[in-house]
Amino acid sequence: MSCLRARKDQIGDGAPCAVLGLTCMDEPGSPFMDIDSPPGPINEQPYVQNAYPPENGKPGTLPKSIVHELLECPVCTNFIYPPIHQCPNGHTLCSNCKSKVHNKCPTCRQELGNIRCLALEKVAVTLDLPCKYHDLGCLDIFPYYSKLKHEAQCTFRPYNCPYAGSECPITGDLQTLLAHLKDDHKVDMHIGSTFNHRYVKANPHEVENATWMLTVFHCFGAYFCLHFEAFQLGKSPVFMAFLRFMGDDNEAKNFSYSLEVGANSRKLIWQGVPRSIRDSHCKVRDSYDGLIIPRSMALSFSGGDMKELKLKVTGRIWKDQ
Repeated sequence: MSCLRARKDQIGDGAPCAVLGLTCMDEPGSPFMDIDSPPGPINEQPYVQNAYPPENGKPGTLPKSIVHELLECPVCTNFIYPPIHQCPNGHTLCSNCKSKVHNKCPTCRQELGNIRCLALEKVAVTLDLPCKYHDLGCLDIFPYYSKLKHEAQCTFRPYNCPYAGSECPITGDLQTLLAHLKDDHKVDMHIGSTFNHRYVKANPHEVENATWMLTVFHCFGAYFCLHFEAFQLGKSPVFMAFLRFMGDDNEAKNFSYSLEVGANSRKLIWQGVPRSIRDSHCKVRDSYDGLIIPRSMALSFSGGDMKELKLKVTGRIWKDQ
């Protein structure tokens, strides 16, 4: 059987298929073609030239470093998943980035067209790949398609900034976020498992999506974010306090907390489990998983002429045995 080759004048020396010794097949109109190939079924297995020597008992195994390099998108630097696109000179990129480069190859600026490197796609699905959070400490290796599912839940993936007052784009590990909250958002940091906060606002009628305060507590070797804010619950303005755990959900379940607010022989008490900061601030708030205080009740707790909010919120965090 003759070797199937791609046209060298259109692939170029750096083309993935030239390195792999394989041919790219494509949709109608592709500039790639079979040369000296006898008629036969389209799925007939060609003889592969320049196959590497057997490794670990697997004939023709390619060195991982070369294949991994070919599967790295030059735009986003992530591993490429099918469909794998390439330009006429053989440079590849992922489908997400293809739509961002205005149909121009980011490497050689040639028109991209609709060329797919099917050979590289077939090789790719046979690989085991490291988690993309390897540099952050994850040492696990996964089959090609299992990798994405793992990364969506990897405990080493960065956390989003828990500050709710803006669309903060900062991500990082816990120590990075703690420094960021303190230095950039000027968040108060406290040590201890109990707290007694007073929230004062001159105009309590301004409650539409108004974030009021975030405080960070350090106790039991962990960090917690206490949120207190005002928002509209349907047509009713309410105030809400809730706690989030700076870590993953499986660790958050080891803790409980209580919140209490009241005055004039009346009180409201909430007890629950802190939510992980993996859940967004809005997700926790919109699930009403915390102490909710209707504005009329909050003003009655404030005393006086009921025109100024003066709430004292006390709380405690403990670790379940």
